[in-house]
Amino acid sequence: MRAPDPWPFLRPLAFRLDPELAHRLTLGLLSRWSAVFAGRLDRHDIARHPSLSVEAMGLSFPNPIGLAAGLDKDAEAVPAWQSLGFGFVEIGTVTARPQPGNPRPRLFRLVRDEALINRMGFNNAGAEAVARRLERLRARGLPEVPLGVNLGKSKVTPAEQAADDYRQSFERLGELADYVVVNISSPNTPGLRDLQRVDEVARLLEAIQGPNQRLARPRPILVKLAPDLADADAIDCARATLEAGGAGLILTNTSIRFEGLISPTEGLSGGLSGRPLLARSTELLASVREAIGPEPVLIGVGGIMDPEDALAKLKAGANLVQIYTGLIYRGPGFPRALLRRLMLEKTGPH
Repeated sequence: MRAPDPWPFLRPLAFRLDPELAHRLTLGLLSRWSAVFAGRLDRHDIARHPSLSVEAMGLSFPNPIGLAAGLDKDAEAVPAWQSLGFGFVEIGTVTARPQPGNPRPRLFRLVRDEALINRMGFNNAGAEAVARRLERLRARGLPEVPLGVNLGKSKVTPAEQAADDYRQSFERLGELADYVVVNISSPNTPGLRDLQRVDEVARLLEAIQGPNQRLARPRPILVKLAPDLADADAIDCARATLEAGGAGLILTNTSIRFEGLISPTEGLSGGLSGRPLLARSTELLASVREAIGPEPVLIGVGGIMDPEDALAKLKAGANLVQIYTGLIYRGPGFPRALLRRLMLEKTGPH
């Protein structure tokens, strides 16, 4: 018999706080926990059940549920995420230079829509500081699950120098990652989404593949796209990614389309995540999978708020899925709730 989930009682208290303050307090606690504990799970944990394991990109994932980039930009709490049952953890977005991000307030809850709007602007400590933290983590033999590093363009870097900016970040962080993500789809860095073109994708991946191929074990490279792209444009970017030696794509980032929301959004800007994103992000995932065939890796993210949503992503063609907003609304028990449903799907009722 499982212990009762305290989150339904704690959430009203957490949601009375400013969203970014609540995030910082939570991350601070998880960071302190992670400095002491490893978050290792034994083989009897559902997160390590053999029926849930996935082989992709030459990596072994104990289960297909991952933490999306954005919740732990600076890799402060990786052992804690592992302890929650995640089968992989993606940190970042990290930029070559440290940057404070956009002015506050920059994170907003849309509770009636089970959504968030963020305009954080890649606030992070920069590639050097994050690399030092990952070096300490690797020295502890952690994590025991694949670790992704999500890279973005520094705000001060002009678009025409974006390739060099991503390359600098990769040169410092690539060897510390199990896979690397080229994020060209955040709406909160001016001009970043303009890189979602075939020529720019090819240019960025060419810049990264140079140092990547010099590694003893070159890392799989993924490109993260926005849900607001037309299907044809996303498919073109996907094909350009694969032609440039990329392993696959992450579909999708946040949306700048706020139509159909219940909550008022007047005066708000940024990227929308959560339940309203599910239909479009899953539809685009299915379109890209149909176009590129079964081999490339697709990670589905966007709007997973219950176990059936995770199943929908997998059935649409995702090899793996990630959660972000669902964790905030559903609490720390959410990853294992998803895993219980996935295991039921695979093994049937007992």
